[in-house]
Amino acid sequence: MGQAFWFEGELALKTALVFPGQGSQYVGMGQDLWDAYPEARAVFGEADEALGFPLSKLCFAGPREALDDTINAQPAILTMSVAVLRVLEARNCPVPSFVAGHSLGEYTALVAAGALDLADGLRLVRERGRLMKGAGEQHPGAMAAVIGLDDATVEEVCREASEQTGGLGVVPANFNSPGQVVISGEREGLETAVELARARGARRVILLAVSVAGHSPLLREAARGLERALESVPFHPAAIPVVANVTAQPVTEPEEIQAGLVRQLHQPVQWVRSVEWMIAQGVSRFVEIGPKSVLTGLIRRINKRAQVVNVGDVAGIEAFAQERGKDDD
Repeated sequence: MGQAFWFEGELALKTALVFPGQGSQYVGMGQDLWDAYPEARAVFGEADEALGFPLSKLCFAGPREALDDTINAQPAILTMSVAVLRVLEARNCPVPSFVAGHSLGEYTALVAAGALDLADGLRLVRERGRLMKGAGEQHPGAMAAVIGLDDATVEEVCREASEQTGGLGVVPANFNSPGQVVISGEREGLETAVELARARGARRVILLAVSVAGHSPLLREAARGLERALESVPFHPAAIPVVANVTAQPVTEPEEIQAGLVRQLHQPVQWVRSVEWMIAQGVSRFVEIGPKSVLTGLIRRINKRAQVVNVGDVAGIEAFAQERGKDDD
């Protein structure tokens, strides 16, 4: 990745690196990186050593059920994303203006910004996964993607469903893109919200295959456990501003980073606001680093003029290099 890829004429492009969250994992991810790049092999090796088991083999060969378990999926996606990042950094990737990640991806962004060491990050997200899994077993919940309604209508639907069913209710969990909001909460409340959303004209409502009500009050107890875990992990001032999920504002200091991670577990991911804030600061190019291309699609729906590219395997890295070569010519 040379300078030409990041510059057009004499005008520098402000770039943000973004990192995907849980659900992007797939069996076989990272195998081609391991085969092609020593930097990737070093990252997978560090992950295996930090966690005390061969996470690399789970990424490369599965089984899928084990990889999809949140305890394993979270460190696996972090490892895969950092492996790609280290390959790019070894090829003179310029420092971005901002980094951000969706939910779990915020931890990868912190590693990228130098606020969190990789080994500590791996152990931390594995504990995060354990806490989330325990919360799902103790208080099973559900999540659904609501497509085709504006944010205000989705929020109203959640309030009405919560009033009708009581308990901890249902809330917006992820503001992913205009017209796509994921809702989360107790199963009865969520089922009611799904019916209300359809009645209000939602184009589609998709129930997600999860039992953990992410980013909802059902995870408050897990958030307290995460807070204790965070206290035992050394954080550093971020060398690059990290746009936090819960505030859609940049953070750099350890205390504000840790507080945001605790809140993030039981409060919504403000992805639309995060992307819009970065664009307002002059960011014109987003590079999604990690498996699949979920964030690439979301960002394109948030702002059609933004330049977005996904780099998640050898083919993506090579395409990046080819684009650089064209610009150099």
